[in-house]
Amino acid sequence: MRVVITGANRGIGLAMAQQLHEQGHELIAVCREESEELEAIADQIISGIDITNDEAVAQLTQVIQLSLADGEKVDCLINNAGLLESESLDELNLDTIRAQFEINALAPLKLAEAVLPLMGEGGKIANITSRMGSIEDNTSGGYYGYRASKAALNAFGKSLAMDLKPKGIAVAQLHPGFVQTRMVGFNGDLTPEQAASGLLQRIEELTLENTGGFWHSNGQTLPW
Repeated sequence: MRVVITGANRGIGLAMAQQLHEQGHELIAVCREESEELEAIADQIISGIDITNDEAVAQLTQVIQLSLADGEKVDCLINNAGLLESESLDELNLDTIRAQFEINALAPLKLAEAVLPLMGEGGKIANITSRMGSIEDNTSGGYYGYRASKAALNAFGKSLAMDLKPKGIAVAQLHPGFVQTRMVGFNGDLTPEQAASGLLQRIEELTLENTGGFWHSNGQTLPW
């Protein structure tokens, strides 16, 4: 399987990349900055990419296309790059809210559109979202930009699933869990390796029959 993964240089992205490498898959890693750990495992690294920039996304697609031999396709796109900021009603910051929409919602949609011509029947798109994007599950408020941007990503992913099903491409929205990464100050209930293992299992189980779902990495179906 040939996998394109964004935000692959650290945290959950790096853990998924390492496990994909161990499983023998071909890895095209997209990141802003390379890392030694990623260099040791990736078949191809495309660094310096700002996924919110249209020209950078076009360049990324061109680089991937040039790396493919005749007849080769991208089998899976994992939209993993993300941004978490904290806003409260007392301290709204529209700039950070906009930034989260750009990175968490619009960028994955643009990447899916850009990579789609390189995918074929049987392809998969996995959007790494968050349970915090669930409107029904919101019982604590706050985090206006993160919650809303992940809810938007979920909506984009559901529409992609419906639009791409006739093309034989399945789409999933996947919540990794509360993971010990830099994004949350290394607090959390799961290690990146544990989360990555669950996420990759959900991707493996993704089919046209269950396309469009919203799942926890442990397999639990999450409410919208």
